[in-house]
Amino acid sequence: MQYMLRPAHLFILLSYLALSLVPFVPMALGKPVDMAWQLAGMEIMAWTAVWAVFKRPAYFHWLLVPAFLALPTEIYLFVFYGQGISTHHLGILAETSPREALEFLGQKVWTMLAVMVAVAVWWVLTFRAARQTREMDWHDKSRWVAIGALVLLGAVAAYGYEFGASAAPKPGAARMSAPTSASVSGSASDDDASDAPAAKPIAAAGNTGWKLPPLPYWARVPVAGKAFGESWPFGLAVRGYDFYKERRYLAELNERSAKFAFHASQPEPDKLPEVVVVVIGESSRYDRWSLNGYGRETNPLLSKEANLVPLADVVSAVSATRLSVPVIISRKPARQSLKDGFSEKSFLTAYKEAGFKTWWLSNQISFGQYDTPVSVFAKEANVIQFLNLGGFTNNSNFDEILFDPLKLALADPAPKKLIVLHTLGSHWNYSQRHPKAFDKWQPSLFGIDKPVYTDLKIKPQLNNSYDNSILYTDWFLSQVIGRLKQAAPLSSLMYVADHGQTLYDNACRLAFHGHNTQYEFHVPAFMWYSDDYQVRYPEKIDQLKRHRKTKLATENFFHTLVDMADIRYPGDHLEWSFLSPEFTLHKRYVDSYGWSNYDNATFKGDCREVIDKSRR
Repeated sequence: MQYMLRPAHLFILLSYLALSLVPFVPMALGKPVDMAWQLAGMEIMAWTAVWAVFKRPAYFHWLLVPAFLALPTEIYLFVFYGQGISTHHLGILAETSPREALEFLGQKVWTMLAVMVAVAVWWVLTFRAARQTREMDWHDKSRWVAIGALVLLGAVAAYGYEFGASAAPKPGAARMSAPTSASVSGSASDDDASDAPAAKPIAAAGNTGWKLPPLPYWARVPVAGKAFGESWPFGLAVRGYDFYKERRYLAELNERSAKFAFHASQPEPDKLPEVVVVVIGESSRYDRWSLNGYGRETNPLLSKEANLVPLADVVSAVSATRLSVPVIISRKPARQSLKDGFSEKSFLTAYKEAGFKTWWLSNQISFGQYDTPVSVFAKEANVIQFLNLGGFTNNSNFDEILFDPLKLALADPAPKKLIVLHTLGSHWNYSQRHPKAFDKWQPSLFGIDKPVYTDLKIKPQLNNSYDNSILYTDWFLSQVIGRLKQAAPLSSLMYVADHGQTLYDNACRLAFHGHNTQYEFHVPAFMWYSDDYQVRYPEKIDQLKRHRKTKLATENFFHTLVDMADIRYPGDHLEWSFLSPEFTLHKRYVDSYGWSNYDNATFKGDCREVIDKSRR
């Protein structure tokens, strides 16, 4: 083994070790790493497999090119956003032009180029060292033993995948009665129990048609695809495959609706400048807005706006962003919201057909399991910008990052504009959704990176932080309205949240969303309009005020948003627009123990679970 201590050999081994340690960078930053031992074990197995199959480092060193090139980005994301490269980031890289990249990086571009050159030189030097030595070849009998062991493990894993595995021993009754993270909170993203597809039965048969006994629980191969995707460098292959699946899925959804058209227009077209802004809120709860009667002054600025009409009774069909937003922005029926995809386009296309230039400016992520259906609709816009590099559960941009692209959109020479702002709003972690200046109510979770959100002891801090996020939303929306007043005399703005939150209310032991509570279905919404808008559309304002307390649903918003600019199309449904005198009430369905009629429901207990009376 002394030959391993030679400088060239040490250089190769230490380079590979450095790559393997990338997933553990958070530890150096004082943050925990999930499944650390499992990650280390899978990396050892992966290196063993690659070395055994290829025999010589020079033969597999080419496979490491993506890992070397992605290394600076991975570490950058760990340091500033607390996470590694995901399908979301790969999507941004795929959709960002060189010009946009230069604008985003600014003077940092030279530092970035220098780092990339250094990494490229590192790869070349490592490859040269690997090519010039044959002493690191794996050519003895142990190589075949390793290959045999890997083949056996692969066969066992394939058997378990095909025929399932026996269930783990059941925990004791006392342990089962304890609250779990799923029962009290779900996830910090939209990955809630109600959103996820049903799990594959543990002992279910696969596609062969054979009926063989399931794999014993003790014989399971301890390799999880998700965990392997977090490893480095070979885990990048899993992320790349996930990205490929997302791209295919997006392409399929685009193909379904590619030929769809509303044939929309304004009955009395003109060239007068007109701006419509739509703000999609996130995780905002109706009864935490002082605009709606909350005791704390969470809306000190919006409450001063003269031309702002709050809507008192708006219900979202489902409490998950990826499922609720399509219902808001398209004609997708509420009771189809659990199904991915839709054969029609959104109100963005209706506006484009009517001569408006359209923008989709988002502080949410563009790729991934929880937002792909939204991204499909966003791609209809003339200008698309996704600005969130930090995801949901870690430090990320505040919503004010949307101000600069909003300024550019308002300054655009197009006379008619539709601008959609998709905010991060009050998505968990609430205290990371606003700067320190808005940390008004104490004690809060501000400055705590990963609070244990399943711990009921943090209920006061959690609620204070949530109210602080609403206070920031008030400021953000007030700023948007102020910019509209200055830039566009004929302008209007519609705000609606995608869903609400449960917040350990009273004795309720649930938090966040993905449950069946009234707190998650009843959402805040309002419309603001300029004086010139009221002069041009007086009847719409009359109807808006008339319906401010009417029973509305997010299904009404597509029709209302199109009606805001007086856009018409064949077969339109003005009876669904609350700006129209033709508006009529309809049943409001919510995803609570199946599709429930919200207006024929009781609200059970402190959690106020929505239960359809007809099901009792």
